[in-house]
Amino acid sequence: MTDPIPNRDVAAVRRQTRWVLIASVFPAGMGMSASFAATSLVAEDITGSDTLATLAATMHAIGGAIAAVPLGRYMALHGRRPGLLRAWIIAGFGAAFAFLAVLAELYPLLVIGNLLIGVGQAGTLAARYSAADLSEDDSRARDIGIVVWAGSIGSVLGPTVALGGTGWIATHLLGIEELAGPYLMGVGVFAIAATVINTYMRPDPLMLAKELGGAPATPERPGLGDSFRKLVTHRLAAIAVFAMAIGQGVMVAVMTVTPLHMDEGEHEVEIIGLVISLHIVGMYFFSPVVGWLVDRLPTVLMVGAAGIVLFIGAETASHTDPTDSLGVFVGLFLVGLGWSFAMIAGSALLTSAFPVEERAAVQGAADFTMVASGATGGLLSGAIVEASSYHALSHWAAVLALALVAAALYPTVTKVRSPRTASTEQR
Repeated sequence: MTDPIPNRDVAAVRRQTRWVLIASVFPAGMGMSASFAATSLVAEDITGSDTLATLAATMHAIGGAIAAVPLGRYMALHGRRPGLLRAWIIAGFGAAFAFLAVLAELYPLLVIGNLLIGVGQAGTLAARYSAADLSEDDSRARDIGIVVWAGSIGSVLGPTVALGGTGWIATHLLGIEELAGPYLMGVGVFAIAATVINTYMRPDPLMLAKELGGAPATPERPGLGDSFRKLVTHRLAAIAVFAMAIGQGVMVAVMTVTPLHMDEGEHEVEIIGLVISLHIVGMYFFSPVVGWLVDRLPTVLMVGAAGIVLFIGAETASHTDPTDSLGVFVGLFLVGLGWSFAMIAGSALLTSAFPVEERAAVQGAADFTMVASGATGGLLSGAIVEASSYHALSHWAAVLALALVAAALYPTVTKVRSPRTASTEQR
């Protein structure tokens, strides 16, 4: 059952939705990044294996991939608010399981906890689409960018607070393991995110957009195969998904093993946390500017720019020894910035490609593809590092990023219509 949608000023609802999303993705982003920063270190302490450590960290991406499609289909039927609420509640339970895993030194429980936290990641990713449900055509990417940026505040604070402040609280005030602190914090911040979204996201932006567009508020359940078919057969949507998938895969692969690479060089955990925080600054902080550019420049041009920035960042990190830190500071920042270009350009292009009644289900399928790419990168990263080196992993991730340049050239070579022309004709 969805809430009745009153007659309200759409601009006012758009502003309210934006502020509610900002207030909820801030704590949710803090919980996600804090738990991610701690997981590989916890798992390595328990198992002594880099491969198992990266596997545990990759559970975030795997959980997000598993949840993306059913979450999108659920939102298509019931709206954004109930979907986000359920995703962040599940993530809170995951953080509680991971907290218990640290105390008991149980690796399987840590894996399960991070898998559930990954469901929260699916919710946080879906939140950016909520900002675009009521957007005007010339501000869609900017609205997406603002919500992505809002997550940066919590996400940047997450690793630093988790590996510093909450660790101190855990050891000195609670008398427990230092790395249990980030997960205890996660329980609280996910609860805050769920409370904010459930209390204040009314009316639901997707339900209101459907009503304004004359679409049925409760359509038939979208078919899973149909959603993926639409992504493959719509050429511009295929470029959008490809951009998000490559950006996610390169970013997760390099970020997952960087804490282990620095730990090998005997860096303090606070320094490792700062590197991850700066990486997240690159991912989120400039998102409104990136969105503004996407609204005004050809979207495929931004896809090509994403590939170039990702290449430079990953290649810079690949030339950094474990005892050094400047290269990973710069490299991880640029990898994050390249991810931002790919994410926002791809999200805006995908949203403009389909009518409102089809968006949520197709967006879920796209996020599954993107997060699955990240999970694959994360799973392979630990094995590649153990078999070869961090330098080889980052180098080949950089080479893969150049595929986005080819994707940007594809519409020109095949004379595909520009995204702006395509969306205009669809209207």
